[in-house]
Amino acid sequence: MQIYRHIPKSGSHSPCALTIGNYDGIHLGHQDLINELLKKSKNTKLESAIMIFEPHPREFFTPKDAPSRITSLREKIEYFQSKKIDRIYVIKFDKKFSNMSGDNFISILKKQISARAILVGEDFRFGSNREFGINDLLKSNVETTIVKETKKNNKRVSSTQIREALSSGDLILAKALLGRDYCISGKVIYGDQRGRQIGFPTANIHMFHNRPPIKGVFAVKLDDKFGVANLGTRPTINGISKLQLEVHILNFSKDLYGQHVHITFLKKIRDEVKFKSIEALKVQIKKDIISSETFLKKL
Repeated sequence: MQIYRHIPKSGSHSPCALTIGNYDGIHLGHQDLINELLKKSKNTKLESAIMIFEPHPREFFTPKDAPSRITSLREKIEYFQSKKIDRIYVIKFDKKFSNMSGDNFISILKKQISARAILVGEDFRFGSNREFGINDLLKSNVETTIVKETKKNNKRVSSTQIREALSSGDLILAKALLGRDYCISGKVIYGDQRGRQIGFPTANIHMFHNRPPIKGVFAVKLDDKFGVANLGTRPTINGISKLQLEVHILNFSKDLYGQHVHITFLKKIRDEVKFKSIEALKVQIKKDIISSETFLKKL
């Protein structure tokens, strides 16, 4: 799979079937689009290509009010690799790109991306101020396929719906909409050893997310190992401003520093709270471990 972080020169790339979007979450609707793209690629013998934007347009326009990230850029690319997409365009969404006219964008798709077939969702819009839509694509002389919205329980599957489910701790609903358990990946880094000092060593995960839509204490799986995770601001121990993910791995004492790992969230145990003392926190952690072990035995 080739990853491009710029718009190529005209005629430098081979013809492709292309889909365009933010793909935050890569939920069931996104997966339907990707599957249709792969079918089109196979049937037309065109390379498969996906164009995504970084940062998310709403992070650019309204950074303070932008939605939390369900999936990081790295997690998106990992998923696209698993589906054997031929090439990914990670387009920098900045002032210049946001001011691009719809006509210019179509020209780039045709001449520089070499899109011969385009697949998009029903609500797709593009160009400065989202001036262009599906009808403009249909007039562009590029074969355009409109993939119908995906529904679950008679409701449209959306990233917003998944953020709400994760925020409320409803991992069952989130899984139903994602088609898989919710997962965060990251690199195990050195922390301040506070967990070890109080008797519960943790793997500290450097996340690539911009404010993940989930927090609290969870039963998790770290790659092939089970554990208890706290995703929060550690209010009892000093407190921090940015969410931090820490995983206490059950019955495990080896060194994971420097490894890139995947944390799968299986069940929410409780919200994060501030305890009156470290001793009270230790008592609760023991209860959290018992709750996790009880749940995990049922899997």
